[in-house]
Amino acid sequence: MFIEQGVRATNRFWKYIVGSVVVILASVLGQVPLLVALKMDTATSVASVSLDSESVLHHFEPNISLFLVLLSFVFAMLGFYFVVTKLHQQRFLSVTTSRSKVDWGRIFFAFGLWSLFTIVATIVYYQLDPQSYQWNFKPVPFAILVVIAVVLIPFQTSTEEYVFRGYLMQGFANLSGNKWFPLLMTSVIFGGLHLFNPEVAKLGNIIFVYYIGTGLFLGILTLMDEGLELALGFHAANNCIGALLITSDWSAFQTHSILKEVAAPQSGLDVILPVVVVYPILLYIFSCKYQWTNWKQKLTAKIAPPKF
Repeated sequence: MFIEQGVRATNRFWKYIVGSVVVILASVLGQVPLLVALKMDTATSVASVSLDSESVLHHFEPNISLFLVLLSFVFAMLGFYFVVTKLHQQRFLSVTTSRSKVDWGRIFFAFGLWSLFTIVATIVYYQLDPQSYQWNFKPVPFAILVVIAVVLIPFQTSTEEYVFRGYLMQGFANLSGNKWFPLLMTSVIFGGLHLFNPEVAKLGNIIFVYYIGTGLFLGILTLMDEGLELALGFHAANNCIGALLITSDWSAFQTHSILKEVAAPQSGLDVILPVVVVYPILLYIFSCKYQWTNWKQKLTAKIAPPKF
């Protein structure tokens, strides 16, 4: 079973704290090119620009800023690989899936399903309220964006999935000896780390219903399917297709997307609907396709504690 693969006597919880710090430090190291770029910019200085995502993404040309911000996740993933294989002495596969090898079919199915939904939903929203959107397509910048999105956004989404649904899920299982606590804790922490996203300032705290709800959905995917594959595919599609389709002046990703939302931001069904309607439908589709059973056992069961 996936979550039990990290439950072992050698994996005391302090190691997960140390490992998390290592990943954070690796991510900070990945921000060095961003610091250098800010320093070299004659229009400003490092001291005059904070490193929060909103100020950085508005400071440079969108493709450059996106590249610089996403680059830190490449370093974070390298740091994470070091933590798993050296600090915990685990195979990287053990924080990826319970299967004998990664099931790429699952990744591509989840990616394709959510990509299709995102594209259709965007078209519907545009048809219903075209004045809220502006045509933003420019062939050359968009082509560059496609390359950046395809190459680097999977590093961002995969790092988040590996750290939360893989690494910390197993870590909290070691600590608690059950499955429901890791599911809830990783979902809350995942949502909380979006606190500094510009969407929070614009939409208010209600956006955390979406962030935490998404973390809960991805955690359920992982526990029910005994691996990260579906979560990896979904998350990559969510960020990659989203970055290509639509942007706004207040979103976390400033991109040369096809459309730009120009309406004033407001929280409403866009925040609640995915959590209470769309995600349950997706869980039903995945459960039918992959024949999930024993939901209570897989989501809440106790885990035999390791013998220290």
